[in-house]
Amino acid sequence: MILDEIEDFAAALPPMRAIAGLDLGTKTIGVALSDRLLTVATPLETIKRKKFTEDAQRLQAILSAREIGGIVLGLPRNMDGSEGPRCQSTRAFARNFAQLWDGPLTFWDERLSTVAAERTLLEADTSRKKRAELIDHVAASYILQGALDRLRHLRG
Repeated sequence: MILDEIEDFAAALPPMRAIAGLDLGTKTIGVALSDRLLTVATPLETIKRKKFTEDAQRLQAILSAREIGGIVLGLPRNMDGSEGPRCQSTRAFARNFAQLWDGPLTFWDERLSTVAAERTLLEADTSRKKRAELIDHVAASYILQGALDRLRHLRG
């Protein structure tokens, strides 16, 4: 079930279940998870993309093992707020994945999440090779944390 509004997503979330944040790239999918109280996002892993079916199976395994109640997909809008081909690709992934998974899915504007993740890794003095391995799931945690902060504001 794809919900464009975060308020609708919040209403559809099952109680006391973590949510996942995804940073969909052309070659990888960064995955981050929240705690059950929906307060903090933690980077989990980066999935090397293959075919949709294989990617979806890996995601389903994570969602099932961690009892995930919802998914926040980073929506890569252009800097002017418009949607280009990457947004269309993300929305297509969501439509396809929603046919395989019955939990709520929503989108979160991910502009500058990769820049913020890169800056964090640089400040931590992470090597270039290690940054390349970590960047996607750290970016996913930035995306998820933004959505968690908004959800907390809606509840408060």
